Amino acid sequence: MKKYRYYTKSHYLLKLMIISIITGLFFMGTLVIADQSPTLEVGISEYAKSSQDQSRKTPKKSHSTTDHSSIEKLQGPFTTGPEVTKACLECHNEVGRQFMKNIHWTWDYKHPKTGQHLGKSVLVNNYCINARGNEGMCAQCHAGYNMTNSDFDFSNQENIDCLICHESTGTYYKTPTTKGNKACVNMFKDKPEIEWAKIAQSVALPSRNNCGVCHFFGGGGDNVKHGDLSSVLFDPPRDVDIHMSAEGENFTCVTCHVGEGHEWAGSRYEMLVNDTVGMGKPGMVRKTASCESCHGASPHPIKTVNGMKLNGHTDRVACETCHIPEIAKGGVATKIDWDWRSMGQLKNGKSFKLKEYTQGDGQHRATYKTIKGSLSYAENLQPMYAWFDGTMHYTTIDSQFDPALSSININSFSGSREDPNSRIYPFKRMHMTQPYDKGNNTLIYMHLWGDDDNALWGNFDFSKAIQAGMEENNAPYSGEWGFIETYSYWPINHMVAPKEEALVCADCHVKGGRISHLTGLYIPGAGGDQLLDYIYYIAIFGTLGGVLGHGVIKSIATNRRKNNV
Repeated sequence: MKKYRYYTKSHYLLKLMIISIITGLFFMGTLVIADQSPTLEVGISEYAKSSQDQSRKTPKKSHSTTDHSSIEKLQGPFTTGPEVTKACLECHNEVGRQFMKNIHWTWDYKHPKTGQHLGKSVLVNNYCINARGNEGMCAQCHAGYNMTNSDFDFSNQENIDCLICHESTGTYYKTPTTKGNKACVNMFKDKPEIEWAKIAQSVALPSRNNCGVCHFFGGGGDNVKHGDLSSVLFDPPRDVDIHMSAEGENFTCVTCHVGEGHEWAGSRYEMLVNDTVGMGKPGMVRKTASCESCHGASPHPIKTVNGMKLNGHTDRVACETCHIPEIAKGGVATKIDWDWRSMGQLKNGKSFKLKEYTQGDGQHRATYKTIKGSLSYAENLQPMYAWFDGTMHYTTIDSQFDPALSSININSFSGSREDPNSRIYPFKRMHMTQPYDKGNNTLIYMHLWGDDDNALWGNFDFSKAIQAGMEENNAPYSGEWGFIETYSYWPINHMVAPKEEALVCADCHVKGGRISHLTGLYIPGAGGDQLLDYIYYIAIFGTLGGVLGHGVIKSIATNRRKNNV
């Protein structure tokens, strides 16, 4: 493993002077060449845009080698999703076995490094708290049918939902698998009837529509959770995402998240942030979805000083740090704060919403909901930056924390300047004030969804909802609850800006720059050490002077030779 040497100030001075001299000599014989590189509801009411929003572009005609509309088994009639799946499995006879290993099906993950038991089936978050126990609502984004509780039969292949990933009509939708309380009953009215045979015959490779209907709306609304995944990515402008825009590369999600056997590259539990394998070969089957997979480890042109210098950053600075300067772009805000303490307020005895935030696309977002409490948003948000080695750590339902803490991290990450596998990486940070077990100093499960007296989204009673949630899931509960502040961290990978909008040197190499809060490293120009800054500028201008001086001398010498001839 590569070892890092730690320098004193005198070492830095000597190193900079040597670099200055060597660089100046190198460029005295080099010509620098300029860079020439060139509102229909689906699911819950927060889903302002969805798989039935026909404002999006019509999907391109499929280039599949099979015309599924001509297959006899798919002519129907079908009355349920499992009937369609049964027909699919008659030809695709290995899919069931493959898909049952996928986290989209299992909602279960054993972290290979930390050993933690993770996945939606067990984790607590700081959005709607827990999917476990609330499967009746949350299973709308499970790639299966008929999940009503945690006793779901994961061995039944006919309950796999093939259509959620493969239908291409844009008319498919899913609603809760169980009935909600009267406070939520108006969320699912007036849905058009699903045309099962038509949808089954439309199947194709997954498009942005298929992935986005769940991943863009996770956490209870458009762009709520990740910050870099929103409905604008269904058809983004070039300045929102250069890869996914039709004016750019027009990628689908599976262009980067490739794989085989229904296992896709990319994970938010364990990421490869310093990809030394990526060779710049787009579309190749791989276990990671990294920038290096297509662009390689030295993506900048080496024919300029700037390009070479930027390539010198790639082992310490993630590509996303410079090339995703903002998230929540394109007019769709992301949620940054959620306060459950104000939940339960009524007007005339009924639940209500206050939509007091108007985002860039003109849509109004709720700043208060009876079922959720107070909510805050942000757009064009600058990420936070930290050292990251790709490993995420989670506070689970079993984790006890120090009662003296005023806040806890729902998840956290490891990484440091001293670790050669770490990079400076961008994150979205989410803040919440949420219930916890005050007696045991642990997080809690809440029973949110259901047509019963204990469901919070109906009775607005934390005591009943927490008691029921903990008992239902066999979790120890002291009977005493309170509120605690929590933070979660979301690595940023999408909404890549065009290269002309990427960060420039002055965004970081200036006093108070974007990464000035990071410790353990010297950032030239950031004002951390004035003497080192002086030497740095002398090195830069000395090199420039050497190049220009060499050019002048060469020009004079050439003219003299011509005059002497």
